[in-house]
Amino acid sequence: MALQPVVKRSVSADVFEQIADDVLSGELAPGTALPSERQLAEALGVSRPAVREALQRLSAAGLVAVRQGDATTVLDYRRGAGLEVLPRLLIRSGTLDPAVARSILEARLHNGPKVAELAATRVARGSVAPAPATQAAADTDGASGRPDMAWPVGATRLSDSTLGGGHATEDLGALANTLADLVDSIAAAESDPIAQQRIALEFWDHIVDAADSIVFRLMNNMLRAAYEPALAALAPIMSAEVGNVAGYRELADAVVGGRPSEAADRARALLEPATIALISVLDGH
Repeated sequence: MALQPVVKRSVSADVFEQIADDVLSGELAPGTALPSERQLAEALGVSRPAVREALQRLSAAGLVAVRQGDATTVLDYRRGAGLEVLPRLLIRSGTLDPAVARSILEARLHNGPKVAELAATRVARGSVAPAPATQAAADTDGASGRPDMAWPVGATRLSDSTLGGGHATEDLGALANTLADLVDSIAAAESDPIAQQRIALEFWDHIVDAADSIVFRLMNNMLRAAYEPALAALAPIMSAEVGNVAGYRELADAVVGGRPSEAADRARALLEPATIALISVLDGH
């Protein structure tokens, strides 16, 4: 007998899920007044505090407007909600929404090059000039035979003032080694496109961290949360991208080498083919 972990859920979370699904599906149209707390509690068979907590969460998510002494009304989530609703919009009742998937892919293609460019810019503004572009091609790691990532020799840490994040940042050498290791892992997982996608997501996580932008970080979190449930379905088309080991290596080299324009170009070259192919499939072409 294969046992599965029991997922414990709160009553208020179940109430939230039901109402949120109805709002996002359009079953509850913007402007619709919800039943009172008492009526909702009776209809759902739960306590009023559980309903109240769910309504507060719905309000925080931008899905409803709660006014003391007045009816709770449904909002237009397209105007008031944030990126946290993306995973719910992408897959509804186990079915992928093509329009939402297309939007995520377009955002990914637009943001990826900008994030890579910003990450390389942070490196270029460090206290030591980055190694020349030709260095990575000339040097190799004797242990692995892979090209060394070009990064400022002698640099120990990107300064907090340079990155503007006000927090400890990753050693540039550590970033170079981490990206190189991830690229090697992508190559080693060539027979498993789903595993390659997961490694690629981790690769991009480090690029986003290097960009040191809280906005791009939060956007990446939500885009990843929306993307991950569809990994298996996307594997056939994404295999060309996540199998492009040279593309990832060239992008990593441009970032840790502090070459913003090249980093943006490498990111676009890496992301564009699969994005165009996926959008074509979603559009039925």
